[in-house]
Amino acid sequence: MPAVAAISVLCVLFGSNAIAIKMSFAGFGPFTAAGLRFAMASAAISLWAMATGRPFAVKKEQRVHLLVLSIIFTVQLSLFYFGLSMTNASRGILILNFQPFVVLILAHFFIPDDSISKKKTAGLVLGFAGVSFVFLDRVGASAGIRTGDFFILGATILWGINAVYVKRIVDGFRVFHIVLYPMLFSVPLFLLEGFAWDPVMVGQIDLIALAALLYQGLVTAAFGFVVWNYFLKIYGVVTVHSFIFIMPMSGVLLSGLILGEPITKNILVSLVLIGSGIFVVNYKQKKIIPSVQMSRNV
Repeated sequence: MPAVAAISVLCVLFGSNAIAIKMSFAGFGPFTAAGLRFAMASAAISLWAMATGRPFAVKKEQRVHLLVLSIIFTVQLSLFYFGLSMTNASRGILILNFQPFVVLILAHFFIPDDSISKKKTAGLVLGFAGVSFVFLDRVGASAGIRTGDFFILGATILWGINAVYVKRIVDGFRVFHIVLYPMLFSVPLFLLEGFAWDPVMVGQIDLIALAALLYQGLVTAAFGFVVWNYFLKIYGVVTVHSFIFIMPMSGVLLSGLILGEPITKNILVSLVLIGSGIFVVNYKQKKIIPSVQMSRNV
């Protein structure tokens, strides 16, 4: 599968993840859902690593970096899950897509090989114009929803910091270490947060809530995070994140189809702008990203 198509599919998976999270809240508290999600993901990645003969040991000098990543990861996801429990999926998806601006600025200053061309800048501006067009639609936005938006904005900033930090250190690491160990670190902390702050850690569980939790843990957290970090290592933060405008496109549309959220004129206009941004980023690049086999070196 060409890497461009693979990254696009991953963006659709990540774009729909907020929908799965919202659906899982019907049976699980927000922090409990996060803990269970990453417990499943940690188990899946560990089994994959053992089955493929990958070593779990890390170098002594890598432990500090893993600790930093683990702290950022835990705080980031705590803010996101809590915020999403207060707002709706489509708003959460849109706010998350301010993340490339954070990455763009930090990569420019801290990653020399991830410089940004004028064409990429124009594409990113078009994409974010589309995201902002929907975000400005505040119909039905209560004080509680706006508070949730604020928490998700904080998570978005940390996500951008995390992405650039990973790119700075990833050359000395096995990719799955960067994915696995922050998850393992976060699980007991999420469950403690759930015990302390979730109204109910585990409520009435139905098949939909359980399936939504499995989707988060096995599809996006385990498979998706491993492959995403692999692409970051090979192709760079700026190139890979140029495709994440697919996330709001798929996420907002699926929010309307699955959760019944309204697809307004603002949303339709934003999809045109976002699609234009993707086109501009890739226009006249004969070989944006070479084809790779996702099953290799992951």
